[in-house]
Amino acid sequence: MQFTVKAKLQRAMAIFSFLTPVFAAVICILIVMIVQRKRKTKGGGSERKDSIKEPRPWVDEDLQDNTDILTEAGKDDWQDEEEENLQHIPFTGMRYPEKEMVSRSKEFYELLNQRRSVRFISAEPVPREVINNIIRVAGTSPSGAHTEPWTFVVVEDPETKHRIREIIEEEEEINYCKRMGDKWVNDLKRLRTNWVKEYLDTAPFLILIFKQVYGLHSSNKKKTHYYNEISVSIACGILLAAIQNVGLVTVTTTPLNCGPRLRVLLERPVNEKLLMLLPIGYPSKDATVPDLQRKPLEDIMVVV
Repeated sequence: MQFTVKAKLQRAMAIFSFLTPVFAAVICILIVMIVQRKRKTKGGGSERKDSIKEPRPWVDEDLQDNTDILTEAGKDDWQDEEEENLQHIPFTGMRYPEKEMVSRSKEFYELLNQRRSVRFISAEPVPREVINNIIRVAGTSPSGAHTEPWTFVVVEDPETKHRIREIIEEEEEINYCKRMGDKWVNDLKRLRTNWVKEYLDTAPFLILIFKQVYGLHSSNKKKTHYYNEISVSIACGILLAAIQNVGLVTVTTTPLNCGPRLRVLLERPVNEKLLMLLPIGYPSKDATVPDLQRKPLEDIMVVV
């Protein structure tokens, strides 16, 4: 019995002496792994800390065109300080008798209710002064912190219009055949739309509306443009009303995947991104539109 216990102890000691180097190696490997992980965590933490930017809820992220945008290299690149002592002046708005208010609101509705998206546009000339005035109207739009982050590029040169058409039709054919998907294409069938955009050549004017992602001071300092996409979208809505008011037609187009190429073609700066394109003119004599019906008031308004 005593011999057996002694033999077992000797055997255990032999096994332990054999495994000791293995245990030591395993422990060393674990220590190295822990140290490396701590180093990575520390480095990654600093990288994550550097990548964390100030929250910017006013930035619209839904319009991405992969255009190279100047990175925010440092705070010295930005200058948002404006004149604090901006003068405020008295305001007196137009006030109409209630009966006239009702009449004016109804007339304005009837005017805009006639607005349709027209893809058949005549080459008949349009007075340039009219275009200037409707863009002035769009420029009255409200904007975040009054940054007015819009650029309206008016194109009347036939060669430039045709080049715009080539770029858009090239991308639109890919959109219809590959990018948009069967459901989207099928939903558009009843409207009889496709990638052929003849109106881009025939319309007397094309207005390309760019949103300025940020502004630029004369000193090349960058200026924050709050809610730039929302602000420019509002301006587009006012522009549509102004177009309808003068008896012209247009069709709202958002050229998918065309923004960067059109920006380069029109030599716009890197802080601008294309939001919308509007061909402007008179409807052609053979123009047709889908017989669409608008939703009734009770379907679009909720009173609380």
